[in-house]
Amino acid sequence: MVPSLIFLVFLSYTLLLFFISYVTSRKSTNRSYFIGNRQSPWPVVAYGMVGASLSGVTFISVPGWVRDSHFSYMMVVFGYIVGYFVITRFLLPLYYRLNLISIYSYLGQRFGFYTYKTGAFYFLLSRTIGASFRMFLVINVLQIFIFDFWGVPFWATVLMFIALITLYTYRGGIKTIVWTDMLQTTFMLASLVFTLYIIIDHLDLSLGQLITRVREAGYTEMIITDWRHDMFYLKQFFSGMFITIVMTGLDQDMMQKNLSCKTLKDAQKNMMTLGLLLVPVNLLFLFLGASLYIYATDFGISLPILSDDLFPTLAVHHFGPLAAIIFFVGLIAAAYSSADGAITALTTSFTIDILGQDKEEETSELKTKHIRYKTHFFISSLIILIIVLFREINDQAVISRLFTIAGYTYGPLLGLFAFGMFTKKALKDKFVPFVALLAPVLSYILSVNSEYLLNGYRFGFEILIVNGFLMFIGLYLIRRKL
Repeated sequence: MVPSLIFLVFLSYTLLLFFISYVTSRKSTNRSYFIGNRQSPWPVVAYGMVGASLSGVTFISVPGWVRDSHFSYMMVVFGYIVGYFVITRFLLPLYYRLNLISIYSYLGQRFGFYTYKTGAFYFLLSRTIGASFRMFLVINVLQIFIFDFWGVPFWATVLMFIALITLYTYRGGIKTIVWTDMLQTTFMLASLVFTLYIIIDHLDLSLGQLITRVREAGYTEMIITDWRHDMFYLKQFFSGMFITIVMTGLDQDMMQKNLSCKTLKDAQKNMMTLGLLLVPVNLLFLFLGASLYIYATDFGISLPILSDDLFPTLAVHHFGPLAAIIFFVGLIAAAYSSADGAITALTTSFTIDILGQDKEEETSELKTKHIRYKTHFFISSLIILIIVLFREINDQAVISRLFTIAGYTYGPLLGLFAFGMFTKKALKDKFVPFVALLAPVLSYILSVNSEYLLNGYRFGFEILIVNGFLMFIGLYLIRRKL
């Protein structure tokens, strides 16, 4: 596959996004940047959020992960559905009732200044790390198959990629992203389906025969019954439920798109539609992963050391030029889909929650816009730094590392919102940051020593639940009477 052809595909796709940005960002205001003037059609939001939810991590990491986890990830996905129901039933009505732009301002209204800033800080920390990991996965593939060939250093590739995203989102914000996400979801899913077609054609099998091969190879195992295993099915299910609640329902990036819908009912329809769509889509990605391993076995192809490299290696070197182009279109779509929304949400949260630029008066519009522009570029610069550093330490599937870190950074948010919504207690506000620091530290100590303390039990992604519970208990201890 000629690197110049891949780069041409990348450039063409990027220009298409810039055209959409130009159309959607005309006469844009701070309100259209933050919540799209609450005019986004919910079917467009729901469909586009499929791509934003999947990102490059699902596109590359989930298929490769099948070797180690088989289809056990589906138990996490089934937990997603319950998580989306909780968001629909409890969180969205709260956000719409309070007419929020940043969801963390709820914590300020409920508890006070320090709690508000603590919640915003943990979102900024969580989303900056998470977005960087997602973008790293895709940029690294582009580096290996395009820019290494031309001798371009990795940091320069990262700079170019983030700069392009920054330029097409800094004006329109969420108003632009709602529509670019729809395009990117389409390309990502088309790439998935076409790749499966190529595999079936090369193996000279029917779809039914390939399904049989996958089942006979043992890849379809979903339920792991050993309670000590870190992929025990109940742990996976409840982890998926709480991962959705915190990484969607308590995440400004995902909620910002929901809050751009016209009404609460539209946002609720969007959320449940998204939850149901993710089940067959994730199942397809797992099926793709199993098919890739069968393909490699049948043709005697050596497997890469990192499972994340499986899909790109086969697509570029073994499936043919057209398949490689389709793969890169899907990959680029996945990268942009997760990156643009993250940068916009981080800009929104930092501008409103940290800098306090949430006035709606006409006199503050220009000032807020200038501050927003500076924040947008600052966030982009920070993500560039993290991606470059992450490349030096990565040695495992990115999806595993992503969910593990999320367990520690989103746990305090889970505890804060749960305490706010399910109790009527007030807090000694100034002590909240200390509790929010202590809960993840205790969770980490427990996780590291769990096999010794808990008779061989190993924590997986459910460390998020433990972290949130410890945060809740800590908040209860610093409660005060209203």
